[in-house]
Amino acid sequence: MPSLTCETDAKETNEGHSTAPVAGNAVARTFFYACGVIFLGSGFVGAVLPLMPTTVFFILAAGCFARSSPTFEAWIMNHPHFGPHVRDWRAHGAIARSTKRFAIAGISISFFILAVMQTLSAWGLALVAAGLSAVAAYILSRPEPPGRNRTTRP
Repeated sequence: MPSLTCETDAKETNEGHSTAPVAGNAVARTFFYACGVIFLGSGFVGAVLPLMPTTVFFILAAGCFARSSPTFEAWIMNHPHFGPHVRDWRAHGAIARSTKRFAIAGISISFFILAVMQTLSAWGLALVAAGLSAVAAYILSRPEPPGRNRTTRP
């Protein structure tokens, strides 16, 4: 039976980063490197601005650097704060429960602010609500990383 996961030439190492082949074409490497730098910068901006996502940009940056700069990919994958989230996503497609809560809270606050500002028609607001609901449903559907967010009760 075929697998439902995306299979590429990349292999996982023990450290959680891929050994994806670096793009052979200099133009492709430059493109992936530039995208990685943009995503990395966006991730750092998201780390200091409320309501802007952070981890998703680091995941995208790691993917781009896997094809252009293994050094930067390894730096992201081994980062003490962001690395575990990126590794969990890459290895299991998993999002930690606390991260899910934070993301859903950010989505809710963003929608509330948009609704209060009254800059959209009712149809526009409904369309945004549908889109944000779909994103929230996807986030909630992701598994939790193995061995984390488990509480034991005596």
